[in-house]
Amino acid sequence: MFENGQIAAPAILALTVGISLLGLFRLPKVIDKCLFRPYFFLRQKQYDTMILSGFVHADVGHLLFNMVTFYFFAFPLERFIGTIPFLILYFAGLVFSHACTYVKQRNNPEYASLGASGAISAVLFAFIVYFPTTTLMIIPIPIPIPAILFAIGYVAYSYWASLQSRGRINHDAHLCGALSGLGFVAVTDPQAYAELWKTMGTFLF
Repeated sequence: MFENGQIAAPAILALTVGISLLGLFRLPKVIDKCLFRPYFFLRQKQYDTMILSGFVHADVGHLLFNMVTFYFFAFPLERFIGTIPFLILYFAGLVFSHACTYVKQRNNPEYASLGASGAISAVLFAFIVYFPTTTLMIIPIPIPIPAILFAIGYVAYSYWASLQSRGRINHDAHLCGALSGLGFVAVTDPQAYAELWKTMGTFLF
């Protein structure tokens, strides 16, 4: 059941699943229309794709992975920080992650990206600042991993993978989204970092 007043995370989840499935199984043009193409972003004024691309996904696996991650971290985070801050965080992560992609791919007419990974990374890392001792399970590794260690590994891998341009995943969006989540908390609630250091000091020592 949703908490009273919690509307942003459920709405984003429902819209993303609905639009993604519509594009994947009924109207492929929906996905094509929403693709973020850095080369054409300014040239053809495709400004709306910076947001729309976050509501479509490449396949069911891509959608499932993102939405499961979103469900476990976005719902408790919205309850903790409130709906308006959560919405700002989510869409700031989406915009900032695409801005990073634009800088890197702006002269590549063949490049296009989609998915909510940047925004979800922002949510994940903001959550980690507030709840650093939470443990995460990464399939197929059956070992609980402290959130703070996961964060360090996630950033390191995303940076390395971005340099290598491995696979079809936009690792730049993951990395920049993560940084935007950390930056959002630093700007809106700097005291959270003081609590983070205190918690981590107790946790580690």
